[in-house]
Amino acid sequence: MYCPKCGTLLPDDAGYCLKCGAKVSLTQETQPDAPQQVIAPSGATSLKCPSCGAPISPKFGEMLITCAYCGSGVTLGTAGWKSINKHTMLPVKFSQEDRVLKTVHDLMDRGLLHRHLQESSNLEEMSLALVPYWLVPVSARTSLVAVDMAAEAGQIATTAAIAGILGGAMAGGRRGGGGAGMMTGVLLGTMMGGGGVGGGQGNSRAYQMDNAYNFPVVALKALTEYQPKDYQFVLSERTLFDESKVKGIKVLNGDVGEEVAKSQAKTMVDQLQSEKAHSAHHMVQQLETQSDVGEAELLHVPVWFARYDHKGNKIVLVLDGNSGGVINSIGL
Repeated sequence: MYCPKCGTLLPDDAGYCLKCGAKVSLTQETQPDAPQQVIAPSGATSLKCPSCGAPISPKFGEMLITCAYCGSGVTLGTAGWKSINKHTMLPVKFSQEDRVLKTVHDLMDRGLLHRHLQESSNLEEMSLALVPYWLVPVSARTSLVAVDMAAEAGQIATTAAIAGILGGAMAGGRRGGGGAGMMTGVLLGTMMGGGGVGGGQGNSRAYQMDNAYNFPVVALKALTEYQPKDYQFVLSERTLFDESKVKGIKVLNGDVGEEVAKSQAKTMVDQLQSEKAHSAHHMVQQLETQSDVGEAELLHVPVWFARYDHKGNKIVLVLDGNSGGVINSIGL
């Protein structure tokens, strides 16, 4: 039985609440009044049934829910579970340590340079915890002026071929070829746009690079070194946070505020946009990014930490316990 006023769990034969002193009807749970509808209070993070005090577990998109204990209804209004939806979680799918270790070993031994790396390393820690992340929606628009890589490569190849033909022809008439080499350099510089090899001003183009992120910012200062760089969680599988669903797994509490996380997300998205631009173009001459940051959501994610010692060096792999993906790695 639950107190109808404060929701405290009481013995079945209690006449008064042990916490607030409210009178409790012994027939309340077995013979409830007609179902009633109440508006969920503003800013609520959890709800209890207004009739019997039992906890109510909401689901995404629900506007009206019925208490499973007494049948009373709760109306959520047009905002729905807006405030409650800000704290969600991902289910644990990779819960077996041996399965995770196999994934870790495959990652450590990948590539020629890492062959047998796991065999020569000592496992120091293998743990699973529910880690809080601020999920920050960021829309980034990057305007840049860059040298087109394909056009630049084609021009360099063509110019080099022509210069080679001219140089060979001019040097064939006499030994030494000093004048021919100088003339070839002048011709090459002229063809490349007057700035020498690599000038490429004639191939500059304006580009627009738009990307939308649900950027995860680790909400625990002690774990900032494992901050994801360009990782996306499987958000379609998230549910409302319920610690009872992850019994036996340590739940970590965050100490990074929402506003700080939003600022960090904007900075990291700007850096990520810049890196993507430089990897896609031969030379970036101008770059400017404008970002719009939305309301953040606190997301708890099951995370595996595997720490190894390799000849005195630390190797850490951080794995997503929901999808099995690599969130971050240090030392590889």
